[in-house]
Amino acid sequence: MALAACSAPDGAAKDDSGVEDTAPVDTDVDDTDVEDTDVEDTDVRDTDDTSDGPSGLDQVLSDLGADRDATLLAISGGAGWPAEVDGGYLFVTTEPGAWSLAGDFEGWSGLPMTQESGYSWVVAEVTAESGYKFTDGTDWNADPWSRQYAYDDFGEMSLVHAASAHLERLFEVESDAMRARTVRAWVPAEPATHVLYVHDGQNLFDPAAIWGGWHLQESAPPAMLIVGLDNTADRMEEYTHVIDVRGGEEQGGNGDAYAAYVQDTVRPLVADTWGEPATVGVMGSSLGGLISFHIADRYPGEYTFAASLSGTMGWGSIGTENDTMIDRYGAAGHRGTALYLDSGGSGTTCADSDGDGTNDDDPTAADNYCENVQLRDVLSTGGYTFETDLWHWHAPDAEHNEAAWAERVWRPLEIFAGL
Repeated sequence: MALAACSAPDGAAKDDSGVEDTAPVDTDVDDTDVEDTDVEDTDVRDTDDTSDGPSGLDQVLSDLGADRDATLLAISGGAGWPAEVDGGYLFVTTEPGAWSLAGDFEGWSGLPMTQESGYSWVVAEVTAESGYKFTDGTDWNADPWSRQYAYDDFGEMSLVHAASAHLERLFEVESDAMRARTVRAWVPAEPATHVLYVHDGQNLFDPAAIWGGWHLQESAPPAMLIVGLDNTADRMEEYTHVIDVRGGEEQGGNGDAYAAYVQDTVRPLVADTWGEPATVGVMGSSLGGLISFHIADRYPGEYTFAASLSGTMGWGSIGTENDTMIDRYGAAGHRGTALYLDSGGSGTTCADSDGDGTNDDDPTAADNYCENVQLRDVLSTGGYTFETDLWHWHAPDAEHNEAAWAERVWRPLEIFAGL
């Protein structure tokens, strides 16, 4: 069953090769450990409608009839779907055919929906902690526009009025320089004391993500707000701070614009939507780890913590001689941001046989092991103190994928929670 025509991209994947493309693939780990993702284009998010109060049912239905997709998007950016209207909540599906709304508030038996041109709707009174799906008697599907959602044994389930810890999302968040994407968040039940911004958002919470995803909702400390930023087809460009050359082609280098997007677009939106606590961190894996350290470097004093899992810290020296993150942190010395870095894999020589300053020429090394050890040593001799503002972990021979990161992500989360 297809989602709404202009729904935001979910489920983009990364493979274990580290080589970016626009189609899901599974290949062996190569010596650069730069990841692949499958992404979709999105429309521009409209945030003009930010009303949080009940709306007139007739007006919303009229708006849906006049411009269905724009209305779905506008309400998603305000109070969110389902939309509170006089008499209850308005639920809408754009799937053709006869559909019913089923949920725990009505015993999952199904409330028939009224069919209109291009959508079906029903208004229902719901109770707190309500879960729901749409069904045609055969298929049971989550609402692709719901603000709050969870996962059950059958996949995604939509939520209304969640008071316990839960997932939320905002669709098509864009800036002048950055492609629109979904921003999703794990919202704790108690007031958040820490917020962690994490890249590759579509792989963080969904158990159906490639390699099983990160399961971050299972590792999240009690008072931590975790904000996942979905990647896009421009992932290689966005997650790299300089241009490098791979396969004879120049790639990357738009990391400054992405860092500004996180700082100037996403952070204010999070503050307006969920509130941003004072203790702020950023985290990612592979290229996501690289850009996390770049963001902390780009905005000194703005981030308490930066974490990298299997970070591609040799980027800049693969096929050219631009600054790596090793160079940048080595030149600038100690910063105020506490740093965590790790890797799986291993290495025997961690050689720099080509003399470019990066220890990435060991043919036995994998998962960016040697580059991360090199950065660790640069940091430890540059004023950082282990177990105070510097942490390094090696998971011997762990692979370069989400399953491996999910197994050890509790470490940086636990460290961040203690800051």
